Amino acid sequence: MTGRVVHFEVPAEDMKRAQSFYTQAFGWDLTPIPAMGYTMVSTTPSGDRGPLTPGAINGGLLDRKAPFDGPVITIEVADIDDALAMVVRLGGEAVIGRQAVGDMGFTGYFRDTEGNLIGLWQNA
Repeated sequence: MTGRVVHFEVPAEDMKRAQSFYTQAFGWDLTPIPAMGYTMVSTTPSGDRGPLTPGAINGGLLDRKAPFDGPVITIEVADIDDALAMVVRLGGEAVIGRQAVGDMGFTGYFRDTEGNLIGLWQNA
């Protein structure tokens, strides 16, 4: 398990409004992916292995709907199933199990012991 924060997600009530806001406020480069109902956010230049600036992360915008009720950080893990099992053992709750994201990798979500929704990422 790496434990690094590698991605963020910001839910939006009005996607066009949110896209306009974040582009104008912070200069983020946005790439809508209509088939996924998702907008990729580039906060910093990236290469094949992610952001080129050490410590920088990119993210996404998605429609605000349960369970996505607030911003989400995503943590890289070696195995999502193992990570979710550990979360449950420690008193957290698995919310969305392992799901493929194209051929890039896998995602999952859990609520921590404080009720925060947190994402997990496993590279393919």
